[in-house]
Amino acid sequence: ILMASKSQHNASKAKNHNVKAESQGQWGRAWEVDWFSLVSVIFLLLFAPFIVYYFIMACDQYSCSLTAPILDVATGRASLADIWAKTPPVTAKAAQLYALWVSFQVLLYSWLPDFCHRFLPGYVGGVQEGAITPAGIVNKYEVNGLQAWLITHFLWFVNAYLLSWFSPTIIFDNWIPLLWCANILGYAVSTFAMIKGYLFPTSAEDCKFTGNFFYNYMMGIEFNPRIGKWFDFKLFFNGRPGIVAWTLINLSFAAKQQELYGHVTNSMILVNVLQAIYVLDFFWNETWYLKTIDICHDHFGWYLGWGDCVWLPYLYTLQGLYLVYHPVQLSTPNALGVLLLGLVGYYIFRMTNHQKDLFRRTDGHCLIWGKKPKAIECSYTSADGLKHRSKLLVSGFWGVARHFNYTGDLMGSLAYCLACGGGHLLPYFYIIYMTILLTHRCLRDEHRCANKYGRDWERYVAAVPYRLLPGIF
Repeated sequence: ILMASKSQHNASKAKNHNVKAESQGQWGRAWEVDWFSLVSVIFLLLFAPFIVYYFIMACDQYSCSLTAPILDVATGRASLADIWAKTPPVTAKAAQLYALWVSFQVLLYSWLPDFCHRFLPGYVGGVQEGAITPAGIVNKYEVNGLQAWLITHFLWFVNAYLLSWFSPTIIFDNWIPLLWCANILGYAVSTFAMIKGYLFPTSAEDCKFTGNFFYNYMMGIEFNPRIGKWFDFKLFFNGRPGIVAWTLINLSFAAKQQELYGHVTNSMILVNVLQAIYVLDFFWNETWYLKTIDICHDHFGWYLGWGDCVWLPYLYTLQGLYLVYHPVQLSTPNALGVLLLGLVGYYIFRMTNHQKDLFRRTDGHCLIWGKKPKAIECSYTSADGLKHRSKLLVSGFWGVARHFNYTGDLMGSLAYCLACGGGHLLPYFYIIYMTILLTHRCLRDEHRCANKYGRDWERYVAAVPYRLLPGIF
């Protein structure tokens, strides 16, 4: 009773604090839910798990055709019960594999301090500070994702190819049973995070309550839920186990292609290489990631908890899965074109973010494209009523478009899809999804910045008129 009373008191304090912060547009999660947001949330809660199942089932039973299952059901050739009956259930082996996988990643995250920063020039790891939260808290993180990725992949190759303790196709062979395990974890951690937000939050002042159960469950209550001093839910589930697994999943798909057809196609190699570059970039820049919208503005709920456990590893790897069923061999010019698109997209993505980071770290005392950078001076008022000054960069890629890093990201996403040829729509889901996601994120970020900076933001928009595509959007 005492804990509940204390929680309600803290929640009331958090509510008052966050209403003020939200009114100034600094932290991005709704306090009041309009009908459109509520409908969107309920739609995603109901249909996102079905979408994942449908894509994976379509590959397993219909060779990745998205229309064949619908036509079969519509014409009576198959019923929903028939399709479900053919779907592999969860197995003891899959449950053991998944439990071992998650436990190992928790161990690497929580109990093995980073040592890579001691010998890798330019890499920033170890104990790092995140951005200040709405309540004025600066969390510390043990940044060791690159180390976890290296150890995991080293052990994978040793056990799969040298010791032969398991087949490198083990992930593909248990793909659907593992899906059920991932769903169980995703829902379990999301539910626990919501209960924790009500009863024993890490920082009650950083909690947000809308009064709407569905929105609270999906978008989260706590800003940075933690267990103990170091286990941060948001950083762990954003980076591990999904992103560490991403490259292992692709390697397992490549091994299955080798097993089935006797060779690995150049398209599968392209997908593995280009997505591995993206994953390694994420972990190399994990400290920078602490200052991005995912960590700085999103609360931890089903959107991140289930999304990182299920949506990311199952839908971000559709290209590799598709190529197991359809081993596309690209012509040399097409393969080089896809590679070039992916590398140029990555270069734009990384250099755009690097320019912004360099500008921030040096307070503008640097060179961008060989020149002193230009910026718009601006000011804003924080939740505690204090005035602050800031600068908005308008040089380099940030003078080309306001979110040109997203443009580079989309170019890389398109390259993954183009590697699969044009035979089916399924592998192109990723570029469709990323376009919607990044456009929405772009608009959401601009709404927050417009509230935060006011007329200074209008000056910035006038100086850099396009969001993603110069001359178009």
